[in-house]
Amino acid sequence: MPYRELSYWLSTVDEPLAARPPLPGDTDADVVIVGAGYTGLWTAYYLARADPALRIVVLEREIAGYGASGRNGGWCSALFPTSLTGLARRHGREAATAVQRAMQATVREVGRAVAAEGIDCDWASGGTVVLARTDAQLGRARAAVEEARAFGFGPEDLALLDAGEAAARCAAEGVRGGTYTPHCAAVHPAKLVRGLARAVERLGVTIHERTPVHEIRPGAAVTPAGRVRAPVVVRATEGYTPQLPGQRRAVVPVYSLMVATEPLPAETWARIGLAERETFSDHRHVVIYGQRTADGRLAFGGRGAPYHFGSRVRSGYDREPAVFAALRRTLGELFPVLGPDVAVTHQWGGPLGVARDWSASVGLDRATGLAWAGGYVGDGVSTTNLAGRTLADLILGAESDLTALPWVGHRSPRWEPEPLRWLAVNAGLRVMFSADAAEARTGRPSRRAALFGRFLGH
Repeated sequence: MPYRELSYWLSTVDEPLAARPPLPGDTDADVVIVGAGYTGLWTAYYLARADPALRIVVLEREIAGYGASGRNGGWCSALFPTSLTGLARRHGREAATAVQRAMQATVREVGRAVAAEGIDCDWASGGTVVLARTDAQLGRARAAVEEARAFGFGPEDLALLDAGEAAARCAAEGVRGGTYTPHCAAVHPAKLVRGLARAVERLGVTIHERTPVHEIRPGAAVTPAGRVRAPVVVRATEGYTPQLPGQRRAVVPVYSLMVATEPLPAETWARIGLAERETFSDHRHVVIYGQRTADGRLAFGGRGAPYHFGSRVRSGYDREPAVFAALRRTLGELFPVLGPDVAVTHQWGGPLGVARDWSASVGLDRATGLAWAGGYVGDGVSTTNLAGRTLADLILGAESDLTALPWVGHRSPRWEPEPLRWLAVNAGLRVMFSADAAEARTGRPSRRAALFGRFLGH
């Protein structure tokens, strides 16, 4: 498989992307981890650091970083899929605040680990600017800051920007204001995941690639080549989880697509901004996200690809020409300097995992030895690190501040059976697109978006 064609990120790593040897046959381990993305590798990393004697085996169907870890937007942020208000409604105010503080600390921890392991992943702690370009978006920016203040987070955590302050960071067309948080770093995600794979190998972890897992059961991960028997089996498969037996309705694989421009000259960047390599978005309903890459490109992505019946995941779904065209149009609307003469050199995509209640979760069933983490809704670059540290504590039986967080042991409801799942997810996507269009015309907040948010449990 031409792995370099999967994303701009994988095309620019300085290594051959040759697969490690597959599992040769039955073997025993103390912990077997299914999936060599961020979740699986961070879990292996912290386990191996805590107990070098552990026999840890990681199984990967393709190569480390094949999935979302090698294709995402490169935001190592303090974003958590569930809002502070949503967390407080379910678990209480103190627990909600603890999650947010843990996420902020996680951004710093990833930066520490990257430096300690010598992983060159173009780390830039520029924070995130989220623009407001309509009155409705400006209202949501103000509401976000009010929510943060209500939970004890000050302007050093999330600041409200006026039009000039926002444009000074990201000079998109028609900016009226926005928000800024320092709790985010731009990264080259494929360099991060590939470097992390090498780091865990140095710690004695065994990674077998081109080894698909057909079944996870108590005491073993089952592959065509044999079983890895272990008292703890960790599922770290995120958007690919529905392909496992019994997991079809655990999460829905939602596709997020990206484009990257050619390297832009200094005069173009002077007009766009992002001088500190801030990651950027805006307060529309259908998520967009971008960053200025270390080699001077603008990497930009968003939702919009359809959900596929039966939670199907196929390589052909990674590329939706209509979505790529829409992303290119949006780039031109945001930054008119990026006219049609500016080339888009890379287009790619891939699935992320969304739980029915929009809640990420991590846990270990001690009775069966089955552990899991996932449901990051696209906020996984940092949340996976928190998951890996938490799983390490759970597996080692260590009680900590991390194991006390409310997402530990959370069980999301299963998604509806088909065709209800297909109808609901794709209808929701259309609702949010129409809400953005209506707000652009009227400037008023969309009631339909608010109603759909209640359906999602936000």
